[in-house]
Amino acid sequence: MSQTPSQSITGDHVRVLVVDDEPQILRALRINLRARGFDVTTASSGAGALRAAAQTKPQVIILDLGLPDLDGFEVLDGLRGWTDVPVIVLSARTDAADKVQALDAGADDYVTKPFGMEELLARLRAAVRRAGAPAPGLTEPIVDAGSFVVDLQAKLVRRDGADVHLTPTEWGVLEMLVRNEGKLVGQREILREVWGPGYETQTHYLRVYLAGLRRKLEPDPTTPRHLLTEAGMGYRFVR
Repeated sequence: MSQTPSQSITGDHVRVLVVDDEPQILRALRINLRARGFDVTTASSGAGALRAAAQTKPQVIILDLGLPDLDGFEVLDGLRGWTDVPVIVLSARTDAADKVQALDAGADDYVTKPFGMEELLARLRAAVRRAGAPAPGLTEPIVDAGSFVVDLQAKLVRRDGADVHLTPTEWGVLEMLVRNEGKLVGQREILREVWGPGYETQTHYLRVYLAGLRRKLEPDPTTPRHLLTEAGMGYRFVR
């Protein structure tokens, strides 16, 4: 059970679910997050994580991949079946393929063990900000690309008359491109704006998320018409 955290403007009582089977990591994260004003719930198994997520409706989840009962990817798949809550994967797996797999499965960020507490806190704040921060205004709130329609004010995307489910991170990338229609948006600029300072070199994040957006929005994802890649430079949205 989570307890009322100490008063702090940093966490502002944001609900965090921490999932890890190492007691010392759970304890360290619980103490550090509560000290900064987060409302923390913990789970040490995959099944426990899914139950806790359904019961507490966290605003962000920190998820270890190496759990005793379910693989972390199974937990992530179970979460993505019903919620778009930001998920930060915390794992000792350092291989790039694991990182790409986690992002492709719907994770918003990937932190390797051992980790620095301040770095994790920065990434946690960035994930919360992406999920809830209002975006700057645009004179044309509804953008019709033909294949899909983006409502920037309502933060909705429709394709063939049906709503398209996007995670907060997918929306952040799409929104930035749409708001800069026709312009080349650099990789570093997108990473800095959507993920936050310190992510400028994580270009594989963008490859994964653009591929996912194309699968959801483009008539032919292998030959995109709207979400275009400028090799080595960035991306561009055209109608």
